[in-house]
Amino acid sequence: MIEFKKVDFKYPGQNKVSGRVLSNIDLRMEKGSFYSIVGHNGSGKSTLAKLITGILTPEKGEIFVDGLPVLEENFISIRRMVGYIFQNPENQLISTTVENEIAFALENLCFKREDIKEKVDDIISWFELEEYRNTPPNMLSGGQKQRLAIASVVVMEPEYIIFDEPTAMLDKNGREEVFKTIKKLSEHGKTIILISHDLKEIIAADHVITMQDGKVSGIWKKEEFFSSIDLITQAGFKDLPPEILFSKYITGNESPVDYIIKEVSNQ
Repeated sequence: MIEFKKVDFKYPGQNKVSGRVLSNIDLRMEKGSFYSIVGHNGSGKSTLAKLITGILTPEKGEIFVDGLPVLEENFISIRRMVGYIFQNPENQLISTTVENEIAFALENLCFKREDIKEKVDDIISWFELEEYRNTPPNMLSGGQKQRLAIASVVVMEPEYIIFDEPTAMLDKNGREEVFKTIKKLSEHGKTIILISHDLKEIIAADHVITMQDGKVSGIWKKEEFFSSIDLITQAGFKDLPPEILFSKYITGNESPVDYIIKEVSNQ
């Protein structure tokens, strides 16, 4: 599992208390589940995710991945266990072709050439990138770039994959393309941690973690989260269709979770 114990974090130069971004975070995320982290902008979602891989370091408290402390001496091991996908795929793509991009991390870890070829071939096939094998990444569409960024992480076979609003910069087709990939990874047993402002994406999760003012305000089963209009709106989803906002009157139920999930899925 991934575990936070009494974690505080603030960025350098901020006031010790009022400038704190995360405060007293206690959290456990079990292996094999799909988690979505939701909340208003500035609630601490991305900061929490970056602490898991050591991109950021907590001011106080401890973080563990499968029992291994997230400390500098363990970063190589941690970053093989946890992959991170940024909002903008161009922040991750550095090679001249799709094939080279996927092979890059394996080459840096001194994998044997024949092993690299086998792994790269498997990943290119799995991500349906065969026709783009020799294409420069900058020639791909937004959705294809993000799929390539995901592929370059998945080739390392991490147990946990963090997605930090991976579809925010994409058009409708790109979003569908990338989210199909995320669901496929979840179905193949990867632990998914997804930061998203899209209700359609959150519906795919097993658990929803709500954040407010730098604290975890709740961990909910998907059905619990979607059974409460208050939880949905408190998490920052203000522009809900009238059919959802008034669904309890339409259905006659106080907790119209099935109706809400159906309505959001059809949007």
